Amino acid sequence: MKPTREGDDSCARPANRSSSPSAAFLLAQVGAHAASRFAGRLQDLKLSPPHAGILRILSATPGITQQALATALNMVPSRLVELLDDLEGHGLTERREDPDDRRRYALHLTDKGRAMLEDVGKVSREHQRALLAALNEEEQRQLAGLLQRIADEQGLTRGVHPGYSRLGKR
Repeated sequence: MKPTREGDDSCARPANRSSSPSAAFLLAQVGAHAASRFAGRLQDLKLSPPHAGILRILSATPGITQQALATALNMVPSRLVELLDDLEGHGLTERREDPDDRRRYALHLTDKGRAMLEDVGKVSREHQRALLAALNEEEQRQLAGLLQRIADEQGLTRGVHPGYSRLGKR
């Protein structure tokens, strides 16, 4: 393989018939497509992917503090506050004083938030069905296993999209 010159963006050139895109390119291509399509599906619920992810985390860890959630998402607390304000403004979450430390707030889903999370689950399942329609169930399990191995080796936090850190790094 001939070395590329600095500034040569060979990924931007269309592949010829004898070459295949690299696995890294395909991961990026499918990942960007999947993220865009999922965001579009969530618009029907008037949510963004970060909002949906926060609802999922709050469901799994009721009473988590804002500080602990910001740390888990690798976000600056001020940016997280904006997202939480949005969710609270729509009646999906509530902040309660932490009984052990009244300076902190514990985060909880409301009944409306739990119902919204069920709707997000339906959207997510439909998104997965549409995205992975070319694969049978066994191939889908294999793909998920391979991708989890890659994510683990790269040090990604399970269940946390790395895009949160781009919303405001700690």
